[in-house]
Parts: sequence; C-alpha cells; structure tokens
Amino acid sequence: MQLKNQVEWALHCCSILAGLPDGRYLDTKSLAQLHGVPKEYLSKALQALAKAGLVLSTLGPSGGYRLARAASGITFWDVVSAIEGPGPAFVCTEIRRNNPCRPKSTCDAKACIVARVMWEAEDAWREKLRGMTIAKLVDQVVEEVPADLMEATAVWVGERS
Repeated sequence: MQLKNQVEWALHCCSILAGLPDGRYLDTKSLAQLHGVPKEYLSKALQALAKAGLVLSTLGPSGGYRLARAASGITFWDVVSAIEGPGPAFVCTEIRRNNPCRPKSTCDAKACIVARVMWEAEDAWREKLRGMTIAKLVDQVVEEVPADLMEATAVWVGERS
C-alpha cells in the first residue's frame, strides 16, 4: 500500500498549524514554501482537511488555514481518511471462486484466510493511527528537533501568519 504524498504533507502542515496563536491563519503559499512542496497539490490536501472539518480556512490578506479543533482531538487516522477516503485499503474480490477445480456448489461460510489476515492488519494499522494525535506529534517534534531550528521556524511562521 502506498499513501498519497499529500498524507505526509497534511500531517506536517497540521503540526505547524497546531502552533499558531488563536485567531491566526497561515496561507497555502507559506506552508508549501516551508515544506518545499507544490502549492497546487498542497492546496488540494488542505481543502480535503477543511472538508473533513479538521482545519478552518478564511479568505483575504490575512487568510489561510488553522486547526478547527485542539491538536489533541485530531488523529493521524483523521488526516489519512480525509486525504485517502475512509474506505478499506484491501478489498476482497473472492478470486478463490475462480478456481476451475472448485465445485460450483461450494458455499463459503466465511471470508478466506487472505482476506481475514489483510483485514486484521488494516484494523491494527488504523488503530495505531487513531492512537496518535497531532498534539503527540508536536510533543515528539519538540523533543527531537533542535531548539534553534524550532525557534527559527516559529519566527518564520509567525511573520507569515
């Protein structure tokens, strides 16, 4: 499985938006510049986050995006499902029924082993993503990123929000 680049971009943008002061917004151009990604594609990701109610947007000279709720209330799964959609990653098409050696009258009472393992793995993956919030991400970034880089980034963002 390969997720769209926009998932990574959206998660990073949410971590930046989490640090904005109340009432402040950061525009798409600045977020794209900060992360070195194409503005047009990032805009689509941010629009998907807005549609999902994860970020608020406003127009005008001081417009842009900010989180719609507390960073502790937004999970990685919220972001992934906003970008990728909430549907399953694995869809069983029951190809076992195509086996020419299989009697046509065979009735399958349960899904095949392949489907069951894939669905269990997907459930575990989703549960892990539901357990990680943007607030936890920010806490880990603060622990791992050098203080001078955090400060420089905060100043850079502050000048543009």
